[in-house]
Amino acid sequence: MTTAISNTFGIAARNFTAYPEMPNARALVDYGVRIEELGYDSLWVWDHMLLGVEPNFPIIDSLTVLTGIAACTKRIKLGTGILVLPLRNPVALAKQLSSMDQLSGGRLLMGMAGGWYKREFDAMGVPFNRRGKVMDQNLEVMRRLWTEELVTGQYTVADKESGEFQIEYNLSKAVMYPKPAQKQLPILIGGYADAALKRAGVGGDGWLTYFYRAEDFKKSWDKVLGFAKEAGKDPSKVMNASQLPIMVGPSKDAVHDDMLDWLNKEWDFPEHSDCTRESAIMGSVDECVEQLREHIDAGVQKIIFVPYKYQMDQIETIAREIIPRLKAGR
Repeated sequence: MTTAISNTFGIAARNFTAYPEMPNARALVDYGVRIEELGYDSLWVWDHMLLGVEPNFPIIDSLTVLTGIAACTKRIKLGTGILVLPLRNPVALAKQLSSMDQLSGGRLLMGMAGGWYKREFDAMGVPFNRRGKVMDQNLEVMRRLWTEELVTGQYTVADKESGEFQIEYNLSKAVMYPKPAQKQLPILIGGYADAALKRAGVGGDGWLTYFYRAEDFKKSWDKVLGFAKEAGKDPSKVMNASQLPIMVGPSKDAVHDDMLDWLNKEWDFPEHSDCTRESAIMGSVDECVEQLREHIDAGVQKIIFVPYKYQMDQIETIAREIIPRLKAGR
């Protein structure tokens, strides 16, 4: 079982933009190098095949970006927040991730979830209404390929109503080497419904969430730990990470309107979830530290900062003035 990571601090990368602006692949690699220099422990990228119509959001493939950054860094962990697992063939993805983990020297920390954007499922030929089942099977296939010498098994996903065949994987003495560099490549599961929280506690190595207030995080985290305990897992070994938008400025009042404008224009807040604009960390260094302490006190192990418009002055301020105080407990 993967050891839980406590009080560590990562940051998101801007691999998607708002049209007509385009993401810059080379600049993203340079960004990753700078993030490592600043002392962050991890870097996280977003994942979609297609995203939006009007407006639409150009996005560079998450795993391509991470491979480029891995080749140019030595220490920083590399993650997806999240990778839409049902859109991938699990055999191909298992091979790609094990190769990436080898390339990076065992630095992958993957966030995965079932996805929400139906248009990209339709475009990829994956049944949107069966994405949970597809995800569970994909997780099992990958885990087996990473840990077993020979894998044999048939995995089928059929439509609930018609029973017609939709997706099938047939493995017969499948051999996949090299395995990941890590003995167990850690996978954090994203999502907010109870089914996703159970998958995080039982099928994954932990939970990754997005734009949650501290009190809402604790409510769902307690569920994840409960599901893990029921399954016979040691709750102390279950990991978590929380992605939080942040804007540092003279005061909370001074930055509030700019931050809310950015959140409204570029971010999605799913209905029926606890994901909310009110999760935003805003204000002076002192105010931000106080707000972030609430998340640590609620049990957040890894904070992933989503800095206002990915501005480098924000990123440097977080690294130099906020993280040291959080680590020092003051």
